[in-house]
Amino acid sequence: MTNEFNYAVTAEELAQDYGGTRNVEGVSFNVARGEMFGLVGPNGGGKSTLIRLLCGLMAPTAGRALLFGKNPRENREIIKNDVGYFSQRFSLYGDLTVEENIAFFAEIHGVFDRRGREAELLEFTRLAPFKKRLADQLSGGMKQKLALVCAIIHKPKIIFLDEPTTGVDPVSRMDFWRILSSLLSTGITIIMSTPYMDEAERCGRIALISHDGSLLAVDTPHNVKKMMKGEILEIVCERPREAKKILEALPGMLDVQSFGDRLNVSVGDGASAMPAAELAMKNAGVEPGGMRIIPPSLENVFISLLTR
Repeated sequence: MTNEFNYAVTAEELAQDYGGTRNVEGVSFNVARGEMFGLVGPNGGGKSTLIRLLCGLMAPTAGRALLFGKNPRENREIIKNDVGYFSQRFSLYGDLTVEENIAFFAEIHGVFDRRGREAELLEFTRLAPFKKRLADQLSGGMKQKLALVCAIIHKPKIIFLDEPTTGVDPVSRMDFWRILSSLLSTGITIIMSTPYMDEAERCGRIALISHDGSLLAVDTPHNVKKMMKGEILEIVCERPREAKKILEALPGMLDVQSFGDRLNVSVGDGASAMPAAELAMKNAGVEPGGMRIIPPSLENVFISLLTR
C-alpha cells in the first residue's frame, strides 16, 4: 500500500450534500507533490465544492481528504502554513491598494518580514508599477494576479486555484499561465479547476467531472483522449445549423457538436460514415465544404464519456 504521505493530496470517496442534493459523489484520486492537477468539468458540477473539501475549508458528508497525509480539518496549521487558496470570486479588498492587500494577507499567514518576498512577486507578476493603485481600479487580469500574489505570499507547498482565468481576456490568460508554469518549476503543487479544455491540456493530469459531481476519468490529457471510442469526423459547411439537424437524424452518427462553421461528428468508423454524411447533406441541399477524420479533442472525449 502506497504511503499517503507521499502525496500532496489524497481524496477518498469524497461526497458532499447540499439540502438533500448530492453535489460531489464518491470522488477518489491522489495528487503527487509538484504536480499540476486539473479539475475539469461544467459549471455546477461541484468543482468549487471539491476544492473546498480538499483544502479543509468544508467538512465532507462522506469520505475524507488528506493534505500531505494529514486531515486538514484536524491540523489547521497545514491550512495556515502550507496552503494557498485562490477563490473563484475576487475576494480581496477593493478599497485597499495592491501593496496594502499583500500586507494584510502576509500578516494573516504570519509573514512579518515581507518586503523582499513582496518585491519579488510584484516584479514576477508585473504588478510593481501598480502597487499604489486601489484593487478596485485594477483590470480583471491584474486582479487575478494580485489574488495569486496574496495566495502565495507565505510560500505555500500547495495552491488551490478555483477557475482563476474565468472572465479574463486572452492576453491576461496567457500571462497567468506563464506565471503558473514558472511557479511549477519551484516544486509547488498546483490544483486548479477550469471549464476550459485548452487549459486542461496544460495540466500534468486531469480529473474529468460530470455535471452530477462524479468522476468520469482521471489520467493525463493524452491518455484521456485514448478513451474515446470511435472517430471524429470534421465537416466544414456554410449552413452548420441545418447540417447539424440533418446529421443528428442520420443512423450511425453518435453525437454532433458545432464549432463555428465546423461540425464534429462522433462516429464508429470515419471512412464508412463520410459517404453517408455527404449524401444526406447533398440530398437536403446543404453542400459540405470539406470532410476529414481528426484526432479527438478533450471536449470530444468529455461529451463521449457523458453520453456513455
